[in-house]
Amino acid sequence: MSDKRQRARVQGSWAKPLPKQPRPTGAIPNSSTVVIPSANPPPAGWGVGQRMFEYQQPAKPVRDVPTEKVMEMGGDYEISHGPSGVSRLRLIHGFLPPEEADWAFSKLLAELPWSQKTNYRQGEAYEEPRLTCWYGELPYTYAHSTLEANAQWHPLLVTLRCAVEKASGHHFNSLMCNLYRNCKDSIGWHSDDEAALGTRPTIASLSLGDMRVFSLRKQPAPEEDGDYTYVERLRIPLTHGTLLMMEGATQDDWQHSVAKEYHDRGPRINLTFRTMYPEHEGPRTRARLPPQH
Repeated sequence: MSDKRQRARVQGSWAKPLPKQPRPTGAIPNSSTVVIPSANPPPAGWGVGQRMFEYQQPAKPVRDVPTEKVMEMGGDYEISHGPSGVSRLRLIHGFLPPEEADWAFSKLLAELPWSQKTNYRQGEAYEEPRLTCWYGELPYTYAHSTLEANAQWHPLLVTLRCAVEKASGHHFNSLMCNLYRNCKDSIGWHSDDEAALGTRPTIASLSLGDMRVFSLRKQPAPEEDGDYTYVERLRIPLTHGTLLMMEGATQDDWQHSVAKEYHDRGPRINLTFRTMYPEHEGPRTRARLPPQH
């Protein structure tokens, strides 16, 4: 065989077209199937057919995550209305003038018996990321641990309690003191809804020291199955000398927290006045003082 004929046979074999692939067969797609051809369909000789995409309606409607609201202006707010009642907040900036707030902060920081409490989560012990101390004639149990009764109130705390009672019209017999030493100290999501606090308790929170953000989120509806993705949220920057009152159904319908932060923060003291009831009395409505004139 000549070289010319041999080259022709080799080239002819390499250039032989590919066999055509059979087109796919099957039932006509139903109404939920949409056939979308490729934007640039390849030549039929490539043996590639149309691609099939199946569109299905989403199982749940698309929902927007609510925008977190920021509460900076002082005043009285009704933040929700629900089966438990009306949830109310009262924000009082400058409850303590700056000089008084500075003096109170320094004195309490130096003289209160601060300690780090051990809590338990799923059977494992952990140290709270903050320091605390408790005042009240009754013990206080939360997070599977108990703070013993302590009726020896620091004189300055007695003075502050009287001032808060006069401004709020509520009587308080107990106090949880929290010291956030820096930006790493925090408290997770929770409600102050222990049975010993009675029904719809009022909590008065006085802030001293560096500003920290106090966050609230609404309890999800039963059909949400514990999903907090779409609940309402609030942020309240609590500054030196500010008083925040949580009233009505706030502890039933909302949770609150102070999160860790990622920039430097100085120490902050948070005094949370509350009313405790002996167990044998059972849940009660909050106590109120006569109106102040």
